[in-house]
Amino acid sequence: MLAPGRYGIDARGRDTDRPPGLPVFDLHGRAEAPIVITGQPGAPRPLLVGRATHNTIRFARSSHVVVRGLEVFGRFSGTFGAATSGPTHHITLEDNVFRGLSTHQQVVGISTTGHPTWGWVIRRNHIAGCGTGIYLGNSNGDSPFVGGLIEHNVIRDVRGYCLQVKHQGPWAQVPAGMPTGATTTVIRHNVFAKSASSSTGPDARPNLLLGDQPPDGPGAENGFAVYGNFFHENPSESLFQAEGRVDFHHNLLFCSGQAVRLQRHNGLVREMNLAFNTIVCGEDGITLSGGAPGLRQRVMGNAVFAGVSPLSLSGEGAVESNNITGTVNQALQQLMGPLAPPGRLDLRPRPGELLGPRIELSSRELDQGWGLDFDGRPHDTRLRGAYGRIFSAGWTPALDFKP
Repeated sequence: MLAPGRYGIDARGRDTDRPPGLPVFDLHGRAEAPIVITGQPGAPRPLLVGRATHNTIRFARSSHVVVRGLEVFGRFSGTFGAATSGPTHHITLEDNVFRGLSTHQQVVGISTTGHPTWGWVIRRNHIAGCGTGIYLGNSNGDSPFVGGLIEHNVIRDVRGYCLQVKHQGPWAQVPAGMPTGATTTVIRHNVFAKSASSSTGPDARPNLLLGDQPPDGPGAENGFAVYGNFFHENPSESLFQAEGRVDFHHNLLFCSGQAVRLQRHNGLVREMNLAFNTIVCGEDGITLSGGAPGLRQRVMGNAVFAGVSPLSLSGEGAVESNNITGTVNQALQQLMGPLAPPGRLDLRPRPGELLGPRIELSSRELDQGWGLDFDGRPHDTRLRGAYGRIFSAGWTPALDFKP
């Protein structure tokens, strides 16, 4: 338990002569009894001050460790907020604040570049004003990120990605204990918001980008489940881009540009399921292309209102059914408050709108949570979009933590 105060500098604000930040090296808790490093309940957060010589929180050769309730101020030093320095698994980062990490786009709040990681939980962190919010994996595909849980974070006002999980090449080596069977990385109930601080031109990046899994061998059947998230604005790129295997359901998306693009990036567009999302956007709604032969990409039960094209699907595996589409002006007629700012934005259907035939869900889909709407309430599948009740009084989409 860390006392409140500033770590890494002395009372005069000068760097101490000790290694800065929080090195978590060679620490191994147990699943039932993890090692917990935390601030004191009810006290100001301990402030870890960044330095140009080191990433601030550093993980190596550690497992079953929780880092909770801290604040990282990168001091615009060009180093990362939290990063791996060696293989790790079952690391939890929760209830932390990351700021002062915006020197350039390659400065990252939380990164696992360079090492295999599995069983990570990234929960209820506030990541603002970074070059990139969270970057999991490596640009060359050599750093598997496996079986993670990313939930209830606020990632906003970044230059590049709010979150990217990189594609993976064949696993050259499998560390002891890393799952080799099918796993799912869950990304749920987060806020991914960009603003005028976003990069443009060749540096523009989506709010969330998901890469493909290994083409064969261990990890080839892995995938993502993305649900209950709020995506808000991106002045120069799409809100969501993906390849691989992805279930994307019950999300809210609002932007002046493009919303969803499913396309090849470094791998293949494999099995995709886009269901019960509500989208209001100024340009294209859902664009799907390049599906791998013999695999299916389903788009069903969505409510998509777009300034250009609500749905643009191509490829022999693309299947579209039971969606409601329209213009942005039609969104004003069918949704409660679709053009209001966050905090007042209301993408619920008006009474009598967004109705169609009931969609029957499979047992697998019900097991994966498809029967619950954006607010976690039972979804009447006659309703299209992310809300399954007309008068749901749940969370109002805002640039703040979703309960």
